[in-house]
Amino acid sequence: MASPRFSLFFLFFSLFPFSSPAEAQRPKALVLPVAKDAATLQYVARLHQRTPLVSLSAVVHLGGAFLEVDCERGYNSSTYRPVRCRSAQCNAARSRMCSVETNTCGVIPTNPFIQTSTSGDLADDVLSLSSTNGFNPGRPAAAPHVVFACAPTFLLEGLAKGAMGIAGLGRNPVGIPSQLAAAFSFRRKFALCLPSGGVGVAFFGNGPYVLLPGRDVSQRLIYTPLLVNPVSTAGAYFEGEPSVEYFIGVTSIVVNTKPVTVNRTLLAIDKKTGYGGTKISTVEPYTVLESSIYKAVVGAFARESGLRRVAPVKPFGFCFDSKGIGSTRVGPAVPQIDLVMQSQQVYWRIFGANSVVQVKEGVLCLAFVDGGVSPRTSIVIGGYQLENNLLEFDLAASKLGFSSSLLFGQTTCANFNFTSNA
Repeated sequence: MASPRFSLFFLFFSLFPFSSPAEAQRPKALVLPVAKDAATLQYVARLHQRTPLVSLSAVVHLGGAFLEVDCERGYNSSTYRPVRCRSAQCNAARSRMCSVETNTCGVIPTNPFIQTSTSGDLADDVLSLSSTNGFNPGRPAAAPHVVFACAPTFLLEGLAKGAMGIAGLGRNPVGIPSQLAAAFSFRRKFALCLPSGGVGVAFFGNGPYVLLPGRDVSQRLIYTPLLVNPVSTAGAYFEGEPSVEYFIGVTSIVVNTKPVTVNRTLLAIDKKTGYGGTKISTVEPYTVLESSIYKAVVGAFARESGLRRVAPVKPFGFCFDSKGIGSTRVGPAVPQIDLVMQSQQVYWRIFGANSVVQVKEGVLCLAFVDGGVSPRTSIVIGGYQLENNLLEFDLAASKLGFSSSLLFGQTTCANFNFTSNA
């Protein structure tokens, strides 16, 4: 039986069905509902694709190169077209694979949740989302030629139940944000607001981003540059390809206003190897830290909190008795953790709602995971730390806007009004 939050998620689409591509008007922005799957801790978006339109659940992969869809099970569409070798679309996908027999452009679809890649054909078809004024969904808008990877059914393994693919939001020409911007001539920008429960929201194009009760949360954003890792961080890639994931320049970590001593070399991206640095991910459910950074952060958090440590609960390494810990608007009253960016005045503050998680009655754990020695990326900011934070990815200006916890503003990512104004 569906959970209440997913019942609401599906009810929205039954109440406001999508029209045909011919009925769509050019929007200034688009909106997409995103729900958290409790079983896998993945975030699932609901799209509409093909002709006639078919509802499509796809797991959100912030650093995914493109939309991936299972084409082996009942893919039927009158507007499906294979992408030809050496075409503009094939070049945009940076493909170096071509089927001689069919003259079809090839790519490497990947499931990062099970760390598996394979070969697949590149195709294009209709993709439809709701337009928005930033307050509500409006009329459906259809992009007639959105490129995607046709993936085999086995690549769905490990995905949330019912998912038919992966929604890649990566920083490249065939990522969903860039394709939608090109199709509708709006700015290459999108915003993501992941929920801890209920239905969150993604916006494509310009704001405002208004959450109930009438809060334009774009006004809370602080900006930092998006960095390019010159070496791909995908599971499989061709030599010379840059990463399409979103990296930011964390320069130090502060716990309860006190700097944490870490090896700063680990915080920078090695331009030759691509190792190090900080990226944002919807694949990792919790933030993963290189081992020495993890130990330093845990040590600082333990000292500043004075909490009574208890036996750890996997995957966490630092758990404690929650008895006597107060509650605040932004979660349990524990030391705040700051990720400091390009200056001391620019920091992403992580409060209790995003820094600790209840694993059982009376036990909280620091929601960070030890990533071991010499991981590919030193800091991977995971989904739990992103929840109820607005993130705006401005690809055109190469900058990230982040809000820190929206709970301070008495709203959440589940507070977008999905009542249609069409």
